[in-house]
Amino acid sequence: MTSPDTHFAPPVSPVNADAAPSSPPNGNNGSASPIYVIGHRNPDTDAVCAAIAYAAYKETRGEYGYIPARCGNSNARIDTVLRKFRTPLPLYLSDVTPRVHDVMVRDVITLPENATCAEALELIDEHDVRVLPITTSDSRVLGTISIFQLGGYFTPRLRSPRDMRRVETTLSHVTRALSANVLHLYDPDRFEDLYVRIGAMDIRSFGKRTEQGSIPIAKTIIIVGDRWDIQQRSIQIGVRALILTGNLPIDAEAVEQARQANVSVIISPYDSATTAWVVRTAATIEPLIDRKFSSVSADLPLGELRRRVATSNTPAYMVLGDGGHLQGIITKTDVIKPVKTRLVLVDHNEMSQAVPGAHEVTITEVIDHHRIGTLNTQQPILFINEPVGSTCTIVASLFHRDNLRPEPDIAGLMMSGIITDTLHLNSPTTTDKDRAMLAWLSEIAGVNPRALADEIFDSGSVILANAPGTVIRADMKIYDENETRFAVSQVEELGFGNFWKHSKDLSAALGELLEKEDLSFACLLVTDINSQNSVLLVRGDKNFIDRISYPHLEKNEIFELPGIVSRKKQLLPYITSILQEMHAGKV
Repeated sequence: MTSPDTHFAPPVSPVNADAAPSSPPNGNNGSASPIYVIGHRNPDTDAVCAAIAYAAYKETRGEYGYIPARCGNSNARIDTVLRKFRTPLPLYLSDVTPRVHDVMVRDVITLPENATCAEALELIDEHDVRVLPITTSDSRVLGTISIFQLGGYFTPRLRSPRDMRRVETTLSHVTRALSANVLHLYDPDRFEDLYVRIGAMDIRSFGKRTEQGSIPIAKTIIIVGDRWDIQQRSIQIGVRALILTGNLPIDAEAVEQARQANVSVIISPYDSATTAWVVRTAATIEPLIDRKFSSVSADLPLGELRRRVATSNTPAYMVLGDGGHLQGIITKTDVIKPVKTRLVLVDHNEMSQAVPGAHEVTITEVIDHHRIGTLNTQQPILFINEPVGSTCTIVASLFHRDNLRPEPDIAGLMMSGIITDTLHLNSPTTTDKDRAMLAWLSEIAGVNPRALADEIFDSGSVILANAPGTVIRADMKIYDENETRFAVSQVEELGFGNFWKHSKDLSAALGELLEKEDLSFACLLVTDINSQNSVLLVRGDKNFIDRISYPHLEKNEIFELPGIVSRKKQLLPYITSILQEMHAGKV
């Protein structure tokens, strides 16, 4: 038994071994994300070989980025085939449900806690974002700051004029915000409350206002133009800083006076009104930080986050890893982004058989030979469905149609898919196209079909090699017919000896499957490759079992099905007819 994580492509960020990689390997199909070619759950040889062969077909046509995948474990026969034709097991994807890591922004713009409002506003404007995470040096999130919080800080409060003048900062921050020309700075890194005033009035008014004001002179920043008298008065009374606007000059003598009085002198490139506003942006963001931020895990299903967003006003969620370290950010806009994961379904077309999450991603193509189920897509897709015995027959015919010659090992894989799905051309599903494609592939691979069939079918008993629960799920498909949910599994054996030795354990495993998958009934079709006969083990709905017309072999659970070897063409139509009869009886 091959473990699920065998040949698992290493993800960019840590994920569970049985989960889809958070960052798939890059393809070259015009997109950073690949297209996964994947078979049904609990894949058989045809599903695995068809996925590998179809990806090879695409590459031969010059279409790159198609990656063969599987959504279940391997088995002895699959391993035998892949080993013989020197091909690795496809990438394992247990779930393609879109998650936060599929759409989150990874290259996050952040700010330290001691940043200024000016720096925050500059980043918001430059990168067109609304929220910035505040982080430590080791990327732990302390909180967030948004354009709305900054806007609230700068909104005029006419009832509190003092607060409109106040700025909590350092003179170093002020000079950096203004891109100022510094003539003299005294104690520039002192963190303090400062108050901004514009020296626009007459010197007599200025003198009275400064003497009568409630704001300490030593905490006052005076913004003034080339008003020599205001400059001199500010230096004489000992303001904290004097900011000259418009890149206007100041006398060297005045600068020296300011130096002696410990008054800082700065020259701003802006006019007085703009300078006053920019000085306020020099305030640190620390008082504005929202420390009650919302966070999510990168592995959270996107559907769950969408439900949260629908009932929340939170503008953005921090995506955190272990220890609160920032991995990304996701906003309401990101949540509605289309998910990049794309699938090509081979050997199935029903969502109940597809990899979990398939209904939430983009399906681009379907290549199948089963009945058509209830598949809905948002756009037209390539859908190839042919009544042949194997999906590999369809893929081989595409090579043949386009005058393309597959590599010998790829030809051998397609031979294996045809042989196993048609029981070496003995199944009633076999068509002339299966025979023709098998003969064509045999020439390319240089392999005798009879010898290959013997090697594959002799590769080991599924029943002996696996636990009963694994046998049941090895090649199982779940169906919904006439308001009835049921499962049909199939294994091929050389004779029925192994089945009879383990029939009780297999019956118990079917019973467990009923409860776990919420099924009305479950069947296991055991086919003898040599005699082309089968036995059917059934558990579940007594009304259904009572209607089975084949000979009973044991306890009304096991039935003899002579000549029945095809689940798709023989058993499933028979089951459907019983369900229709039961449904008609209820109406």
